[in-house]
Amino acid sequence: MAESLLVAERRNTRGKREAARLRKKGLVPAVLYGHKEETISLTLNRDELSKAIRHGVRVLDLKAAGKTEKALIRDVHWDHLGMELLHVDFARVAADERIVVMVPVELRGIAPGVAGGGVLDQPLHRLSVECLAIAVPESIRVNISELQLGGIIHVRDLVLPPGVKAMADPDAVVVQVTLKQAEPEAAAAVAPTESAEPEVIGRQRAEEEESE
Repeated sequence: MAESLLVAERRNTRGKREAARLRKKGLVPAVLYGHKEETISLTLNRDELSKAIRHGVRVLDLKAAGKTEKALIRDVHWDHLGMELLHVDFARVAADERIVVMVPVELRGIAPGVAGGGVLDQPLHRLSVECLAIAVPESIRVNISELQLGGIIHVRDLVLPPGVKAMADPDAVVVQVTLKQAEPEAAAAVAPTESAEPEVIGRQRAEEEESE
């Protein structure tokens, strides 16, 4: 788990134009809410916030107006290309609070079943887990170094960090090695032949000419 401290400024203005103006200045609009307290609008330095997100920070200390609060990055809004950070939603959390979050699933190792002609299939790329707000794992690591052809790792098979509980269906498939699908056989080439119909017509025409 990675933690960080970010300094934010309260903002009193809203609207798309104002948000665009802030982004041009290298700032990102954000909101902080939760714990039945006031919802406040903020701005943060884009580069610092982007760096924290890239390094897997999920819970951080957010300092604004002389007050520091622990906050969970609840939702991140990107542009349609997934390049520009547009807006972030923060939710207040307590150090001893258990929360439910989505965590990336990271495969480790090489499955021997792939070398044996199988195909690695990972239906589950993110896992819903419950954990302490200050102990959100950056990812759930799955060792596939012993996964043979036909082998399956379910949610119930995962080795989770202490205090972390999977919220997904225990029978859900995380990763498996399946047989390659047989490629459809190419249609047999058929040598072009004259169709029966023209031959009949041709014979009829010839017979007519001979009878004249």
